[in-house]
Amino acid sequence: MGDPVKRIERRSRRAIFQAYLENARREKKDKVVITDGDGRKLTHKDITQGAFALGGALARVTEKNERVGVLLPTSAGAVIGLFALLSRGRVPAMLNFTSGSKNLLAACKAAEVTKIISSRKFVEIGGLEKLMGELSAVVEIIYLEDVREQISPRDKALALLGPIFPSVLAATPNPDDPGVILFTSGTEGAPKGVVLSHQNIIANIEQISAHVELLPTDIFFNPLPTFHCYGLTAGALWPILNGYPVVFHPSPLQTKIIPKRIFETGSTVLFATDTFLSQYMRASPDGGMSSLRIAVCGAERVRDETRQAAEKRFGFEVLEGYGVTEGSPVLAANQPGDIRSGTVGKLLPAVETRLEPVEGLEGAGRLFVRGPNIMKGYLSPDNPGVITPLADGWHDTGDIVSIDDNGYMSIRGRLKRFAKIGGEMVSLAVVENCASAVWPDNLHAAAIMPDPKKGEQVILVTDRTDAQRGLLLSWAQSHGVPEIAVPKKIVSVDEIPVLGTGKIDYLKVKTLAEDAMAAAEAAKEEAPMTAFDKKELKKREAAEKAEKKRLEKEAKAAEKAAAKESKEADQATETNAPNLESDSTSEPAASPANDETGERKDAAE
Repeated sequence: MGDPVKRIERRSRRAIFQAYLENARREKKDKVVITDGDGRKLTHKDITQGAFALGGALARVTEKNERVGVLLPTSAGAVIGLFALLSRGRVPAMLNFTSGSKNLLAACKAAEVTKIISSRKFVEIGGLEKLMGELSAVVEIIYLEDVREQISPRDKALALLGPIFPSVLAATPNPDDPGVILFTSGTEGAPKGVVLSHQNIIANIEQISAHVELLPTDIFFNPLPTFHCYGLTAGALWPILNGYPVVFHPSPLQTKIIPKRIFETGSTVLFATDTFLSQYMRASPDGGMSSLRIAVCGAERVRDETRQAAEKRFGFEVLEGYGVTEGSPVLAANQPGDIRSGTVGKLLPAVETRLEPVEGLEGAGRLFVRGPNIMKGYLSPDNPGVITPLADGWHDTGDIVSIDDNGYMSIRGRLKRFAKIGGEMVSLAVVENCASAVWPDNLHAAAIMPDPKKGEQVILVTDRTDAQRGLLLSWAQSHGVPEIAVPKKIVSVDEIPVLGTGKIDYLKVKTLAEDAMAAAEAAKEEAPMTAFDKKELKKREAAEKAEKKRLEKEAKAAEKAAAKESKEADQATETNAPNLESDSTSEPAASPANDETGERKDAAE
């Protein structure tokens, strides 16, 4: 095999569409590559010809190197649209259609996107008419149905000749040029554009391939959105560029349908998050997902309960991966047969790390990463179209991690998700993990709120209706978790807000916590006092009155003592004062009285 790092660096010097064409030429043209959400099957020939034909039509309404928005569900159409833009030298900007018009327009502004390709059928099924209306007031919407009607004989010829003469008829960008633009999830503020080069994407695919061993018979199942880097790179491009068939599903939220499709398609590798996987298993009969060999989960911590259920009920392993959009995205992952509980496995080949110490935390540090898969830079609405590069290629993940002597990495949490309570750092991830251990069938999220005494406090938001702090406290005490990690208050809600990527929407969680706390304070002020409350109030008033009397008594005693001391000092001064009427040259005769008076004076001084 040789040096895997050198191999990755060598093979990553390719453009995305060229890498696809290279694999397509090696595979049989009639091999099924994609099974779409409606059951339609597409071969290499279908994908390649579709990309060239659509690319020719899109080239007439876009400019070379233009950043074009892609607003489509996980589907063959999204992949063909991506390849079509790449084949003509355009840069796809994958847009999150679940993030709302405000975030979408901010993303378009940051990336200078003025045109978006979408589908009328998708808009109708998804009920996105209002969203598209708001977007169309600012950007131009290009519907694929309309573009297909405009495919000319020349485009059809391009579809036939393109696969034969790709170096002549397809764009050949530099591997360092922007390949895809994605956007951060916006869980901690406005989304930022993440510019990934062709090399970044291809390098990450090569890294994953070198890290996770696949079988020739593997079939992938991907319900994760392609606007999320994990769903795009790992869930779509990794199998397609390596010749593995992939089954697409348009939404990860269809928890009852997905287990049936996994069974029907005989899929062996599933991409999910812990939250989604748990829901799929609950909706599936025993053995219903038994075709799976592994499930690869990212975006959030994999709970032990999820792994146990997968092994016991269905017989597959759950691998946990860790990554960031800026890393294209995968940085570390468990490997089949080598799962260390509490870790995300080892780092992928060619990923360099640097840990910077964090005040208040021991045995962990803030993770910085560098490597061929790390982005070119950010795009911001404040400086549209301008890529802000990284300093010396290092990306600050903002995550606190520890790496043991054997190279296994554990995620302690995001730096922004640590509360400082009485000078001690408390990870919100630990708070959520404790809640998951006590109530494994529910979803939990922790938020930080101000505290007048200790600076900050932790509030747990949960969809468990009867969640009691006492149960959490008992569990923490019996498992060696410090009491400071037990939330001060628990807020029960009907549903924990989740982003389209499967991540918890912590901005909305904090709003829920703030609203609940404000409502509790208002109810407390408005509610009539009970007999117990009145009794307690009288006790407090009596205690305050007694304290006030005590302080007044002490003040009077101190004032009396000061007056007495002042009087004694005045008397001593009068006794020692010189006789101003006597001759100034005369000297007082020394006497025992003078000596005695002198001693008293010294004592007073």
